[in-house]
Order: sequence, then C-alpha cells, then structure tokens
Amino acid sequence: MAELPDQVSLRPSVLTKAEKLEQLRRKMASIPARSDGTEPATPSVMLKPVDEREPTPIVATAQSTLRMLPVPPPISDLLPRGGLTRGTVVSVSGANSVLIGLLASVTASGGHAAVIGMPNLGLLAATEQGADLSRIALVPEPRDSAVEVAAILLDAIDLVILGLSGAAVTPSRARAVVARARSKGNVLVVTQGQWDGPDLRIESTVAGYTGIGEGRGRVTSVQFDVAAAGKGFQRRTGRMEIREEAGTSVWRAVAPTGAAATGPTPLQKAL
Repeated sequence: MAELPDQVSLRPSVLTKAEKLEQLRRKMASIPARSDGTEPATPSVMLKPVDEREPTPIVATAQSTLRMLPVPPPISDLLPRGGLTRGTVVSVSGANSVLIGLLASVTASGGHAAVIGMPNLGLLAATEQGADLSRIALVPEPRDSAVEVAAILLDAIDLVILGLSGAAVTPSRARAVVARARSKGNVLVVTQGQWDGPDLRIESTVAGYTGIGEGRGRVTSVQFDVAAAGKGFQRRTGRMEIREEAGTSVWRAVAPTGAAATGPTPLQKAL
C-alpha cells in the first residue's frame, strides 16, 4: 500500500493545522514526476496554499481533456465517454461498492489513487476486484483538514476520493479545490457529504443478491441499480452486479427483473 514518505503526524498537540499542511506540501513536492505517460497536463512547479486565489482553470492540452480514467464496464456504459473525464469533480452516493470499483479500475490500469477520511472502506473487496494496493495512499483521519489534504494530493494523484463524513463544503472553500483538479488534470470524487455543482453524479442502491436461500447459503452476487447524470447529458440508469468468477469479483450488466424488494435487508444496508 502506497504511503507518503515520512508519515505526517496529525496530532494537534504536535503541529498546528498550518504546519501540518505545509509539511504535507513538502512531502508531495518531493515525489518524483510520473514517467508512465499519465502526468498531468500542467507541471507542478510550486505548490501553493489551497486558500490562495488561483486563475480560472484551463486544461492545457486537448490530449489531457481526452484522457479518461477507467471505470467498471457496466458503469462505463452509462457515461458519454465511457470513463471519468480528467479535471472533473464526481459525486458518488449509495453503495461503497461503486467507490471500490473505481479504485480497482484506476489502480489496475496503472494509475494512482488516494482515499481521505474513509477508514472503513473495504480494501479487501478492492483487491478482489483487481486493485493494486501499492498504488493507493490512505489518509484515514484527516480531522478538519480533509478538503485541504485533497487539494494537495490532486497535484500528483490521478484519483482522489474524499469522504466528507456528513459535512457540507461551502462553494468558496470548494472553488480552489475544483481549480486544482482541473489545472492538474486529475479527478476528485466526493462522497458522504454535500458538494455543490459536481460535473458528474453517480448514485447506486442495492437491488438484490443471489446465493442465500432460506436463511443460509453463500452470497454469489450482489445486484445494484446505478444512475449517472452530469453536465451535458441526461440521467441514465442501469442494473449491474458484482459476481465472483474464478476467485475474483467482476462487474456484469444484468437485465432488470420485475420483482421489487419491499425494503432493504440487513445485508443490503451493509453493502
């Protein structure tokens, strides 16, 4: 699992908030530039504090706007360009399996990801979907600096997942983070909170599962109803499942059935 060098202590008794953010900026600046062809369109010459005023973001090249981050195949069918457009903000709500699928797709294809403020996200499930844990950085408890940490990590990491723990981010605070994502050509995914004006929204609910009989058995697949809507395209929906095949978990599109559940079961709530 990827870790930032010289782990930064988050204890307020040791460092102030400003000192912690400055130390994290120095650590991020020391990370060498990517050489696998996925470098951001705009080089990071100097890391600026997130609260500084930044110019209106312009993606530097057509190539960076055309590059996409991969998503699980059934979800790609719902998106106009088949993936997450670099330099955008995505809101994901509902089942954590969608977040795990995004992590797995990006890191399995050679990208890097970070997860902020989500200590209980299922990394075992991510590995079962093919995620490369060596390409995932974790900041499980950012305290009140989650948004600032996300802005810094967007300088160098393809996919940054930000758990808001029920908080609402004000437009003025979000504006600088959005500018950072667009100028660096990376993707910010926000979840578990309120973030106004994302470029894309992905919503999901658990629709059912197979493998459980009369109170016993083993879950062999979980079905989801997923919807995507964004700027420039209408809401699209689809039913899909995660199914175990040859020891790995794979996504498959499925045709919706006429049966509707009367309410979420304990297993559906857990997923």
